[in-house]
Amino acid sequence: MAQPRRSVQSCPHLADTDARKSAGIARRGGMVAARMIGADFAEARRILRDPTARQAGFLADLVTRFGTMRAPVLYLSGAAHRRQRSATARFFAPRIVTAEYRALMEQTTDLLVDRLVRDGRADLDTLSLELAVTVAAEIVGLTDSDPAGMATRLERLAGGMQDQTSWPARLMGYLRGQARAMNVFYRDVKPAIRARRRAPREDVVSHLLAEGYNDRQILTECLTYGAAGMITTREFITMAGWHLLDRDDLRQRFLSTDEPGRIALLEEILRLEPVVGMLYRRLGADEAARGKGEVIGIDIRASNADEAVVGRCPHAIDPDRAIAGKVGGAGMAFGDGEHRCPGAQVALQESAIFLDRLLRVPNLRLERAPDIGWNALIAGYELRGATLACGTAS
Repeated sequence: MAQPRRSVQSCPHLADTDARKSAGIARRGGMVAARMIGADFAEARRILRDPTARQAGFLADLVTRFGTMRAPVLYLSGAAHRRQRSATARFFAPRIVTAEYRALMEQTTDLLVDRLVRDGRADLDTLSLELAVTVAAEIVGLTDSDPAGMATRLERLAGGMQDQTSWPARLMGYLRGQARAMNVFYRDVKPAIRARRRAPREDVVSHLLAEGYNDRQILTECLTYGAAGMITTREFITMAGWHLLDRDDLRQRFLSTDEPGRIALLEEILRLEPVVGMLYRRLGADEAARGKGEVIGIDIRASNADEAVVGRCPHAIDPDRAIAGKVGGAGMAFGDGEHRCPGAQVALQESAIFLDRLLRVPNLRLERAPDIGWNALIAGYELRGATLACGTAS
């Protein structure tokens, strides 16, 4: 059974602990805005929930300025955003996630872990990407192409749209990303559209077709719902696995509790190591005022360490942390307000299922810690080369 959470005020033994594995790369990567909100959780949440705020991150200015299609849900706001989110909420509701996708998560996990045991070695980041792609593809409807190839194409796409500081570099990154997006379209999205036109299913692509979206509009939504979820879930599973394999006490705590307890511990790790480290909002601009208004950067990493909300020892992993009321265990790692990540339940459940099965493999060990890189588009870490080994040590 999950153990009761105690107050973080009883953590003097953690007072000098900084467990963040991504702190160094975040400092070097830099997160810049004219006005920044740091360790003030309440102010950050107020801005994210401000009904007049507009999306200003994830290349929103370039998409707004040069985009010719109906804006994807990531860039919508107000009534238009609420309509689209309400229409797709059924694909991400906790009840649906458990009823419709849990079996897929478990089956995919078993295949991946069995392969690791058979081969004796695998990269955790590769395994987590395969899991994330398989689950997200089912929800979105991208099930009519090669999953491994799609994972590679989506990974290249994310690298092609890095958010640079100079305007020419940002434009070139945007155009490079557009070219790679078209590769995803012809190889992955177009086959799904053809299949769903013949036989609709209960997935995002079928919904968009029923709403009259054209092919390019469906592509933008697939990249929003699919690519974003696949890439960020991959990084989080790798980061959480790294922490759990590094600390035997956390690993044993994770394995000895029930699933709600495992998810609570994963949320605590995600609070400390949010994959998306910075969110941007534009204030003081109506829908017609493109590119105007004040851009505010919200430092999620700092906000999630606000002691007024998370208590003492904010940079430590405390499985019993008692966070202030009406604040989730992951803080704002999934965002807040109208753009809060719709796939939070999916990411947490598949992470809990996969890591529970993985960490029970006999003699499992992290043979090589991952290299840490930086993705400027999401102001977040990238972990590569986290080599797992099992069986008899050589």
